[in-house]
Amino acid sequence: MATQESSRFLLIINCIILAIGNCGGPLITRLYFLKGGERIWLSSWLETVGWPIVLIPLSFSYFNRRREFQGKMLSPIDNNNDNNNNNTKLILMTPRIFVASIGIGVLTGFDNYLYAYGVAKLPVSTSALLIASQLAFTAGFAFLLVKQKFTSYSINSIFLLTLGAVVLALHANGDRPNGESKKEYVLGFIMTLGAAALYGLILPLIELLYKKAKQGVTYTLVMEIQAVYCLFSTVVCTIGMIINKDFQAMSREAKSFELGEARYYVVIIWSAILWQCFFLGAIGVIYYSSSLVSGILITVLLPVTEILGIVFYGEKFTPEKGVSLVLSIWGFISYLYGDIKSSKKKKENQSQEQEMIDKITCTP
Repeated sequence: MATQESSRFLLIINCIILAIGNCGGPLITRLYFLKGGERIWLSSWLETVGWPIVLIPLSFSYFNRRREFQGKMLSPIDNNNDNNNNNTKLILMTPRIFVASIGIGVLTGFDNYLYAYGVAKLPVSTSALLIASQLAFTAGFAFLLVKQKFTSYSINSIFLLTLGAVVLALHANGDRPNGESKKEYVLGFIMTLGAAALYGLILPLIELLYKKAKQGVTYTLVMEIQAVYCLFSTVVCTIGMIINKDFQAMSREAKSFELGEARYYVVIIWSAILWQCFFLGAIGVIYYSSSLVSGILITVLLPVTEILGIVFYGEKFTPEKGVSLVLSIWGFISYLYGDIKSSKKKKENQSQEQEMIDKITCTP
């Protein structure tokens, strides 16, 4: 029971981290482009370049394992040398997981570029509604890759959230920024949809990696996986930056940034931090729940991002956005109710099974 309560608490913590990154990341990325930023590969690079932040909790985890190992060494009772050796390893992941994480990292690098291109060309509210479609892709790929089971509540939730995105799309034609050609706007649409589809594949791939790990999956291992795939995503974007000569352009861009040179670098740093919150929260939610839950949470937070875009950037709040917000909240409540009902039923079944075992054991 304590373990379930602990897992639920950690799931909530990861949901909060994901919410911060999911809402803050797009807003600060859009701020970069609105105030004079033009480098799409740089914006892509910022989404994962903050991966060294994960090394801080990984270091704490390692030293904690070392301390526990030293305590066990002093105890004459504990003779499990294999378990002790595993606990004192600096890196827990196997070569198999390392290679799989590299593949996910390469996909993430290209997904970052597609998303950054969309944010550069579209208002936050429009890009958010298109990203909402990733839930449908996540559900489809989760069914194919990890055999995700659907209930009437989860299907209803997916339908409502997707419907919210469709309703929101009805106002999209009036959102084209001033001075932007129709061709660029349409390309931004296509790129953002591509980013949604690709990320809809990445979430179930991460869950599949956990299931096929062939070793105990701990949260420390989850953070190691994130560090590796974010590192190689950054490598992909770094190559793009080198080819596009973005590193040389940064100093010139900083000087012409509307908010000032110093604030240019503040925006850059906070962009890296907020996006790392998104990735850490997303894989944490997958670990403590599933890729579908992660996808649903990302989708339900999109109207929040839209409202923040309206507040900070003066985007219009249309009736379609209001309807979308209601549908998204309804969809989230539907899934949450179904999850609570399913957990309650599971506990009742386990209790009945235990009673049957007790009766059989007590029968002479």
